[in-house]
Amino acid sequence: MDYEYAPLRLPPNVDRLTAAAQLAIQAEFSGWELARVQLFRDGTRKVMLRRRLVSQPQPGLSY
Repeated sequence: MDYEYAPLRLPPNVDRLTAAAQLAIQAEFSGWELARVQLFRDGTRKVMLRRRLVSQPQPGLSY
């Protein structure tokens, strides 16, 4: 299957619950799913979202 990916970087001041809520909203309304999370020593998170490629346009990420 083919996927499109969207990398996100969450700053250290975003707590875990807020990050989870933001990602849940993206999953619910835009079809994104969590592919990978990296937590760095300074508290930043590198998040990789993915969704299947389809022929019809889908909404993008909202920040």
